[in-house]
Amino acid sequence: MDIKQLKFLVALDETRHFGQAASRCHVTQPTLSMRLRNLERELELPLVNRGQRFEGFTEPGERVLAWARSVLAAYEGLQAEAAACRGSLVGTLRLGVVPLSSFDPLPLLRRLHDKHPTLRFELCALSSEQILEQLASNRLDLGVSFLDRLNAEHFESLPLQDTRMGLLYDQRHFDFGDSPLSWQALVELPLALLSSGMHFRQSIDHGFRSRGLAPTPLLQTDAVHQLLQAVHGGFCCAIMPLHGGLAALTEHLRLQPIEQAQTLAPLGLIMRRSAPRSALAQACFEEGRALLGQVPT
Repeated sequence: MDIKQLKFLVALDETRHFGQAASRCHVTQPTLSMRLRNLERELELPLVNRGQRFEGFTEPGERVLAWARSVLAAYEGLQAEAAACRGSLVGTLRLGVVPLSSFDPLPLLRRLHDKHPTLRFELCALSSEQILEQLASNRLDLGVSFLDRLNAEHFESLPLQDTRMGLLYDQRHFDFGDSPLSWQALVELPLALLSSGMHFRQSIDHGFRSRGLAPTPLLQTDAVHQLLQAVHGGFCCAIMPLHGGLAALTEHLRLQPIEQAQTLAPLGLIMRRSAPRSALAQACFEEGRALLGQVPT
């Protein structure tokens, strides 16, 4: 058994396709299949359900896959730890961010890249639950998520500024003057909102419901880019983070403040507390602390 076999196994899980997994790992499909069969023979377990195409993992395969992820995380952590001891950071920082976060990760990534030019970055848009789950299983290094359900025994966090909300619209199609908008004024507008159940949407629903209002959204979606496309096309307006930088995407977009509108829970930069925690995650978390000007407690 070697690290490459475990990488092949994880790549197959992430792509759910033999050819795509082989391409990701820069090997031929027959090579990947042969190495996985060798792993099955060594462990004396069937790991993969095979038919005309990939059909998932066997029950033992799912259990081995979980161990493979842990071993790879430890291996990558060892490499990062050794590099940190040499005074540099290597590898890929995996950062999960909730949709419509008011936190712009680019200043942090730019700061890290300036200090460590070989460092690479992987950004994922995930729900709060997915971020905590993937931090716990070492599939993410850091997360930007809401703190209302955070277990402080298992995760360390840096609180970020409150997320205020505004109305995003295209000035070629709408004009609301300069004053902050009331929730009552929003009810009559053609609104596009994130799908029900998403954290940012829950704060929007609370804003309306606490005032006895019940809007009927023109469009609901779980994809932020579809919201932006609909707004830019003049089809509707959308409630978005006020300081998320969205209004700067084109000269026609504008974000107008909404009175007494902010998310129910604060955002935070989050890292797992327990081992194995890589030197890469720790160093990037401390860079985030320095960027935010926060003093360790």
